[in-house]
Formats: sequence, structure tokens, C-alpha cells
Amino acid sequence: MGKNIAIAGVTGAVGQEFLRIIEERKFPFDSLKMLASSRSAGKQIDFMGKTYTVEELTADSFEGIDIALFSAGGGRSKEFAAAAVKAGAVVVDNSSAFRMDP
Repeated sequence: MGKNIAIAGVTGAVGQEFLRIIEERKFPFDSLKMLASSRSAGKQIDFMGKTYTVEELTADSFEGIDIALFSAGGGRSKEFAAAAVKAGAVVVDNSSAFRMDP
């Protein structure tokens, strides 16, 4: 059974690496939500034979998401990671925002 995944910062270098690793390791997922800034919203990304539309990252982006991968910068992580957790997602954050947080 796959998971519902969201990638915050999907259009950046690390976001693209998240996609590469998901494909390379054949990570099972049922759905994939691609999130980024309003500047990137609407962009189309082809991934594993499907075209995805990038959505703007907001506090409401995480309904039904099991795993949220964050690489949108420390400020964006501090702003939106708690919303992802509140929605029930496990958050993996690549920024320095929570590195010293026990």
C-alpha cells in the first residue's frame, strides 16, 4: 500500500532530487502533490509517466497527506511544517529550521 506524499519546494534542486530518489528506489505512493511558491504554481512537471501541476504551498496543502518532504527553505518550513503535522503528515525537513530543536 502506497502513501500520499507532498513535496514542498518541488521545483528547486533538492525537490527535484526527492523526485529522482522516489523513482530510483521505486518508493510506493498512491498520490503525489507537488508544492512550491506562487511563482511556480501552475507549472507542469512530468514524473513517472504522469503530468503533475505544481500547486502553491499553503497551510491547507496537507489534507490527506501521509508524508511531507520539505525543501522550501527554513522560513517556509517554520511557516508550514506545523500545518502538515496538524493534518496528520510525517514531516521530513531538509532545511536548518529544526536542526537544534529536540
